[in-house]
Amino acid sequence: MMNKVISDYIEISCPTKPLSWLTHCTDYEPTPLTELAPVGEAIGGSTLFIKNETSRMGLGSFKALGGAYAVFSLAEEKLGRILKRTPSLKEVMQLSHDYLKQETICCASAGNHGLSVAKGAALLGLKCEVCISEQVPRIFENRLQQLRAKVIRAGMTYEESMSNALSRSQADKVTLITDSSWAGEKYYPSLVMQGYSVLAQEMLDDFKRLAQWPTHVVLQAGVGGMAAAVTQHIRDKWPVQPEIIVVEPEWANCLQQSVKHGVITSVKGPVSNMGRLDCKEPSILAFDILKVGADSFVTVTDEQAIEAKNMLYSHGINTTTSGAAGLAGLMFSTVPSNARPLIIVTETQ
Repeated sequence: MMNKVISDYIEISCPTKPLSWLTHCTDYEPTPLTELAPVGEAIGGSTLFIKNETSRMGLGSFKALGGAYAVFSLAEEKLGRILKRTPSLKEVMQLSHDYLKQETICCASAGNHGLSVAKGAALLGLKCEVCISEQVPRIFENRLQQLRAKVIRAGMTYEESMSNALSRSQADKVTLITDSSWAGEKYYPSLVMQGYSVLAQEMLDDFKRLAQWPTHVVLQAGVGGMAAAVTQHIRDKWPVQPEIIVVEPEWANCLQQSVKHGVITSVKGPVSNMGRLDCKEPSILAFDILKVGADSFVTVTDEQAIEAKNMLYSHGINTTTSGAAGLAGLMFSTVPSNARPLIIVTETQ
């Protein structure tokens, strides 16, 4: 069992509270875990488990679990101060529209995190600002605006968007909800990751019902929040321990380099077509977890990600190169012929 990583008393691998909120206050349903033998044959394995996030809560990404839950937690905390007691779930959902309507949630996003934060803000009646780069597709901007978020384009990279969000969060009644973390900024990122642990709990429940377990778990990473949250949950909760492989774009392998050097390391490189994974500096929480919890780190090229995306599409799974990166990592790595690997298709097209 891995030592638990706790940030400001938030246990990342404990999904109980996020599940309670999601179940009672949103349109939450577990996403499917399936076996896909034809793709498994392409990677030399007998069985490939696929956790398919393309239909998650109408947002089409695992990130629906994280940002929205962090917004709920912020509202619960602020209402508790006003009411001088812990509000119920129902009270948070109802009273936030009156008591917190002047509060603004701010975030930087390559797309999906912003949608989750905006959804959470819309559910609770809070204002929302999302900073995105010029590289983020217009469709994400439109979807954010449909959730009543104010969209601010700045810079050509995620890191430049984050700088803009940090600047805006200095204003009164503006709170930054980020899915990355650094020294002094761990509380809300840890809540986001706690939301992601719901994904790992769903898989644990499914594998218990199946009475079989994956030998390898392949997790794609940008700043590393999802990979770290799932890794922490696996190491803490799963009775059968798999090998954990982290996959990054070849020009955005910030976690691989950070683990190699033993310290947070930024990388440089061209823009990747794996837009949601094209992050040049990792989350410190993710680094702390993955440096001891992951077994190996691999990189994939843009072309390899396209090949994996196309293979999934041929089997009825419509995702992006970022969503297919886990499969790409398997296709272009060596796994035993009797392996039972698990990948997560993290987002819809």
